[in-house]
Amino acid sequence: VQLQASGGGLVQAGGSLRLSCAASGRTFSGYATGWFRQAPGEGREFVAAMSRNGGSTAYADSVKGRFTISRDNAKNTVYLQMNSLEPEDTAVYYCAARNSFYGQSYYYRDDEYVYWGQGTLVTVSS
Repeated sequence: VQLQASGGGLVQAGGSLRLSCAASGRTFSGYATGWFRQAPGEGREFVAAMSRNGGSTAYADSVKGRFTISRDNAKNTVYLQMNSLEPEDTAVYYCAARNSFYGQSYYYRDDEYVYWGQGTLVTVSS
């Protein structure tokens, strides 16, 4: 499956952005999905994850209450709604997917994912 992330850009602190990750090549409904980010000079870190059936989600503590992961299987797309953005959220954001046998399982380690999008840059100014 190929993933294409979009929706990044420049936003002021306190603003919002919605990232999209469109999948092609396979039916998306069989995949668990996640979002990761990498700030300049830092390693890649977990942001959010959703199970294959959409029933389970997980968030990094730093984004909990501000970010929301969702998916639309009919559109083969997963989203990351980001509200109350802070300068510390500045990073390249990556979407990821993997086959998941268990409908309720989500994954928060990047080595658990097989498919990756190309990344989209989010810059939050203070």
